[in-house]
Amino acid sequence: MAFELIDLPYDDTALEPAVSAKTLSFHHGKHHKAYLDKTNKAIEGTDLEGKDLEAVIASARDNDQGLFNNSAQSWNHGFYWHSMAPSETSPSDELKSMIDEVFGSVDGVKEKLAERGAGHFASGWVWLAIKDGKLSIEETHDGDTLADLDGVNPLLVIDLWEHAYYLDHQNARPAYLDAVNGKLNWSFASENLARGTTWKYPA
Repeated sequence: MAFELIDLPYDDTALEPAVSAKTLSFHHGKHHKAYLDKTNKAIEGTDLEGKDLEAVIASARDNDQGLFNNSAQSWNHGFYWHSMAPSETSPSDELKSMIDEVFGSVDGVKEKLAERGAGHFASGWVWLAIKDGKLSIEETHDGDTLADLDGVNPLLVIDLWEHAYYLDHQNARPAYLDAVNGKLNWSFASENLARGTTWKYPA
C-alpha cells in the first residue's frame, strides 16, 4: 500500500502569523506530497513496498541516496507538522524537569533551538531529542533524519529549509525561528518522551 499524505493536525490558518496558510498550502500540499510520491514510485514493485516508512528509510540509508532523501523528508515533514500547535502547550512534569536540568527553563531551550537553527548552514532540521538517555539538541543537514537512528528518540523538530518560511519571512530565518518557537507542541514532545520509542509515520 502506498504512503499517503497525512492531514495537517490543525486548520491551515491555525499557525498564523508564524506560518501562513499560503506557506502551509505549498509546504504540505506540494513539497511533502512530492517527497511521498517519489518514495512511492521508487519502492513500487520492490521488497520495500508494504514496509513502514521507517524501514524504508533504514534500508535506503547508505544504499540509495535518492530514496533515502525522499523517504526521510516524507517522515521529517510528518513529524514537523505535529511538532507545532495553534497554541503553545506545556511540557509534562518529566520533560519540564529534564529541560530545567539541561537548559534552565522552557525559554532556555527555545533560545537554544533558535540559536542552533539560525547558525545551521544551508538547509536542514534542528531537533530536540533524547540521545543516549539525555536531552539534546541535534542538527541534521538537507534530507537527513533521526527517524531510524539507534539510541535517539526525537521529541520535536523545526524545519530549516527556506520553503518552510520564505513566503512569510523572506530570508530572515531568525525571525521565523522566533515566531515558530511560540507554536511548539510540548504535548507532542511529552508523548514522544513518555513512549520512549520513535514516533511512527501513520500507515
